[in-house]
Amino acid sequence: MNSSIFEWLQLIAGNAWLYGGAFVLVLSILVFVHEWGHYIVARMCGVRIEAFSIGFGKEMFGFTDKNGTRWKFAMIPLGGYVKMFGDADPASASHVSDVKDKDSEEIRPLTKKEKEGAFFAKPVGQRSAIVLAGPAINFIFAIILLAGLYFFHGQSVTPPVASAIIGGSAAEKAGFQPHDEIVAIDNTKVQRFEDIRREVLVGLDTERKFKIKRDGEVIELIASPERLINEDRFGFKHARGLLGLISPGNAIEISFIKEIDGRKYDDPVALHKAIVDRLGTTFKIALDRGSEIDEIIVQPLADFNEALYDAESVEYGFLDVSDREDEIFVKHGLVASIAEAADETSHITLSTLKALGQMVSGTRSATELGGIIRIGAIAGDMAQAGIFALITFTALLSINLGLINLFPIPMLDGGHLFFYLIEAAKGSPLSEQIQEYAFRLGLAILVGIMVFANLNDIIQVIL
Repeated sequence: MNSSIFEWLQLIAGNAWLYGGAFVLVLSILVFVHEWGHYIVARMCGVRIEAFSIGFGKEMFGFTDKNGTRWKFAMIPLGGYVKMFGDADPASASHVSDVKDKDSEEIRPLTKKEKEGAFFAKPVGQRSAIVLAGPAINFIFAIILLAGLYFFHGQSVTPPVASAIIGGSAAEKAGFQPHDEIVAIDNTKVQRFEDIRREVLVGLDTERKFKIKRDGEVIELIASPERLINEDRFGFKHARGLLGLISPGNAIEISFIKEIDGRKYDDPVALHKAIVDRLGTTFKIALDRGSEIDEIIVQPLADFNEALYDAESVEYGFLDVSDREDEIFVKHGLVASIAEAADETSHITLSTLKALGQMVSGTRSATELGGIIRIGAIAGDMAQAGIFALITFTALLSINLGLINLFPIPMLDGGHLFFYLIEAAKGSPLSEQIQEYAFRLGLAILVGIMVFANLNDIIQVIL
């Protein structure tokens, strides 16, 4: 049995409030935002809302507002819904044509005024707007969160420069050198090192064309990042691409260096002198990481390593392979923060679609599809990492929630939009029987995906 299960159980026992609380908090916020999108646009279109629920099942607590809407928290905090007047169920899979009279308790047809407040009676354009509002506000919410981070805390901006090259990597084989500046990947402009990392992580082992700037000249290199299977401390596995470029802002503890250009150094004084003599040149070092030896190609500059000449300096024992100040957080103005957040949201959306496409094509394993356990584990880790990490994770999850809900699967918002598109094209809705069968199929698909994803989590934690 994988030792991860014991670590998982330890975490659950020792950090139940942190992991469970972070998961429920993040999910509840995102569900509220999503459903509020449906709610507010429905109200703008004159639809009467019967219930706004966070969670499913038995109501734990709630209140009824002046408009007759019941706001409540339910027992199972794994979703939510807005129940609109005239719908037979929260999914709007069908509608009713009559209602129980409050005074006589008799079943009677809807009055004209009541129909005006029913969702099903609204024009197809308004129904589409109401349904689209849920996923749309998830994207808007992500942009707001990220823009707030960039405005108040700052955005991580690392120059797209290779401070060093991992020995034996795809980057070394392709001819990358220390201090190369990557300006484009497959004609996509690169502005930050984070852009390189994102392109390579999702691209897996696909051949890519890199445009780089070296000594004032622009050249092109072709590289195929190496596919790696990473396993986190819980046992969850995911594939990623590794090019072999090391970002700026890194320093190496000299005591970890065991070889320079294949020559072993046991004497610390001789090792230090050999490094100083090679400043400004390109050479390969072997680092002892304990369980393995890593080879790295470096070209440390004398300007960044003045401390190596001063034995009294606290930096005397470190080799700077680039300017440490290159890794910074940049605060943007309000407009720039929103623009950067929108751009980041767009990149995350496209990367997610690409990863899902790889699962469908078989390029990426479908076992990377995670469920409740994996989301809870990540939420807990992000909460431990700090508020900024948790906010970033919430934005990422909001994007994914909005994207998934746009898929044209019956029961999801995208399925409703697909039906409304057909209705707009043919001038009348599909028959209730066809819609009922489609919603049953959609429910089966969603249940199957949920079971598959959560079994993935359980199997990878246990095995």
